[in-house]
Amino acid sequence: MNTADFLATVPLFKSLDGTELAHFGQLVREKSYPKGSVILFEDDPGDALFIVRAGRVKVVLVAEDGREVILGILSVGEHFGELALIDDQPRSAHVIAMEDSALLVLRREDFRKRVEANPSVAWSLLSELSRRLRRADGQIGSLVLLDVPGRIARMLVDTADEGGGPLIEKALTHQTIAHVIGASRETVSRAMREFQDSGWISTERRRIRITNRAALVKRSRRRI
Repeated sequence: MNTADFLATVPLFKSLDGTELAHFGQLVREKSYPKGSVILFEDDPGDALFIVRAGRVKVVLVAEDGREVILGILSVGEHFGELALIDDQPRSAHVIAMEDSALLVLRREDFRKRVEANPSVAWSLLSELSRRLRRADGQIGSLVLLDVPGRIARMLVDTADEGGGPLIEKALTHQTIAHVIGASRETVSRAMREFQDSGWISTERRRIRITNRAALVKRSRRRI
């Protein structure tokens, strides 16, 4: 798949026509990062958008005592740093490669030139930012209003829906889930066993399959 065709699969660019995609295909540059490498540090200058072309990355906050909170796990076609296309503020989190990864990098100045040439590009960005904000609102609400099993159920349903099917392709370890929802790995493991015993999920080659979505959705709506 050439770069322009790949960009057509990315939410931020999928509404653009072929000509505009070709322009962006010429502007982005591909960079490779080995597993475990830091792609961005919190407070780094924000001057570019990154799109995952291959591999997986995690967006994290690190506390002073070394504890890690995962804000998101991004795989092929997903992106981060879109706020840098608008403002000049520093990065708000670390981004680390979870496996060998290839990223497309779009500089802010190049993006702004395309916006000036075609305002529909800006509308595409606003639509994507709106989607991200709605999702963030839902995540914040679940952290405040749900117990740990409810948060896990919400995360599983949302992740499966993002993939468009019952099989969650992202490799989600219990430790990773714990870092995302703010719980201990032991509590996550206990809840996941209960979900399996109830027939709500199954595991397939380290992947998770949703086998009873309705039950998970109901569990994700039970408030504390």
